[in-house]
Amino acid sequence: MQLYGHEGLQTATRKAITKFEKRESCKESLLMSSTVIATVVKMMESLPDPVQDRVAEHLREYIEDLRDELQWDATFKQTQPQLVAAARRAKQEIAAGQAKPLDYDQL
Repeated sequence: MQLYGHEGLQTATRKAITKFEKRESCKESLLMSSTVIATVVKMMESLPDPVQDRVAEHLREYIEDLRDELQWDATFKQTQPQLVAAARRAKQEIAAGQAKPLDYDQL
């Protein structure tokens, strides 16, 4: 079994995460290859238990952040047509002189 130092763990984890991020769809992103997972597990097993716990917590947080970003991207993509339509209406209203400056005191 190959032992990884702190830098080796960071590099291998970064590579695994990069591979994870490059997947094209949310479904594919959540299905990492078993080889990558096995490699990360072996690397973590070579660490002392307290360090394993810290790495696992960092990975949990990172994966949760990725899920949040995927959800945001999906939501944004669904609302894109409405945002484009609202921007067009605003431009038309400005061009027609129907828009007035925003009064921040009235908010």
